[in-house]
Amino acid sequence: MGTTGRVVRHRALRQRLHLTATRRRTLMLIGCVLALAAPVIVGAAVLVGRRVDIDAGDPTWIQPHSIDLSAVNAAPDSPPNRLKIAALGVDTPLETLQMDGAGILQSPRVYGEAGWFAGGTFPGDAGPAVLAGHVDSKTGPAVFFRLHELKPGDTVEVQRGDGWLTFRVTASEHYAKAQFPSTKVYGPTPVPELRLITCGGTFDQARHSYRDNLVVYAVLA
Repeated sequence: MGTTGRVVRHRALRQRLHLTATRRRTLMLIGCVLALAAPVIVGAAVLVGRRVDIDAGDPTWIQPHSIDLSAVNAAPDSPPNRLKIAALGVDTPLETLQMDGAGILQSPRVYGEAGWFAGGTFPGDAGPAVLAGHVDSKTGPAVFFRLHELKPGDTVEVQRGDGWLTFRVTASEHYAKAQFPSTKVYGPTPVPELRLITCGGTFDQARHSYRDNLVVYAVLA
């Protein structure tokens, strides 16, 4: 083989080695990204509930999405203290809710008041802020008795500090409690969202509780 042939073979070999090394670096980079992303997603679900649904469902936000966080930025550490839903005639203070020892979100102590999960996202911050309330009591309707009436486009207002944040309803869904999609409801979102949760479905006389949960999804308007 002549000198020219050997040079061509050497160049081709160097090109193949370069492409192989580039592919390896690309695969390693993708692996690192996935390894960093997975704990964030799983961690958010574990923080809020033990049950995790594999199918996270469709996102409730739509891009592009323009939001104004000036009211929140003025008081970044202020917890939410009041909830208004004009379409339902709801105007209630917000209790502070925590997880119990079994990893289940506590219910508001007062049937006529809603509560905010203080271990999760602040309303107005990126992610899903969770508000919960009873649907009824032994004496009659409770604060979220009419929550099922909310429809896309309705507004929900949350007071945080001295300012009010307006969220717009995007969806309302029922889930069996035994199949509650924790990842979809509690998983991280790139924009501020709201979850309003109460009981629904048929009443289980043996367990003295409803079989389903009603979840209303809303995004910062």
